[in-house]
Amino acid sequence: MSGFDNFNTDFYQSSYSVDDQNQASHGYSNTENPYNKPYGQYDYSQPMGYAAPGVMQPQQPYTGQIFQPTQTYTPSPSQSMYGSSFDDEPPLLEELGINFDHIWQKTLTVLHPLKVADGSIMNETDLAGPMVFCLAFGATLLLSGKIQFGYVYGISAIGCLGMYCLLNLMSMTGVSFGCVASVLGYCLLPMILLSSFGVLLSLQGMIGIILTAAIIGWCSFSASKIFISALAMDGQQLLVAYPCALLYGVFALISVF
Repeated sequence: MSGFDNFNTDFYQSSYSVDDQNQASHGYSNTENPYNKPYGQYDYSQPMGYAAPGVMQPQQPYTGQIFQPTQTYTPSPSQSMYGSSFDDEPPLLEELGINFDHIWQKTLTVLHPLKVADGSIMNETDLAGPMVFCLAFGATLLLSGKIQFGYVYGISAIGCLGMYCLLNLMSMTGVSFGCVASVLGYCLLPMILLSSFGVLLSLQGMIGIILTAAIIGWCSFSASKIFISALAMDGQQLLVAYPCALLYGVFALISVF
């Protein structure tokens, strides 16, 4: 054991003593380290001589206003978020295909059977007017105590499909289903007048029969005139008017009975 103690004391010889710890720490003496001064004797007005590693330097103070940051980049008009201005966009009704001027011209063409139809306007697929006229026709029937909305729309769909097939067989250019539905729907306007008369008086007498025949001829003549002008079917108006008269005759039967 005595040999082990001698080995332990002689293992590492150093000149360091515990008393030297209070005299120096990390290479700074008591006179040079301001943190070793007693409380109340530290001079806070002296600047720091060094910065501890890992500690961020203070940033520059914010000179702008609150909620109003300084704009450093202003995009040019060509580099804006939107490629085009809202002023250059077409109106919403025009994008939906609703043109009140064309609707008014088509309505006048139906109301004036002898007026020459404009083929460029009549060849458009416009279903806004026909939907309104179908609703008006069903509403006038409802005033007479007849709830026939289902028959109105069902007969309209079957009639448009039949006329679409017939006109594609008769014409050289062909026609779209939307154009057929648009023309037949606009020419339903005189039938609304017939159902309106049915609210005020009975259509089952002699006056009603004459009025009903005149309305059927009015609707079929207007529809055939528009189809002839839009599809360039010269000399075939009577052939087109006959199936149109059959279709509007069914609507007349709903109005009378």
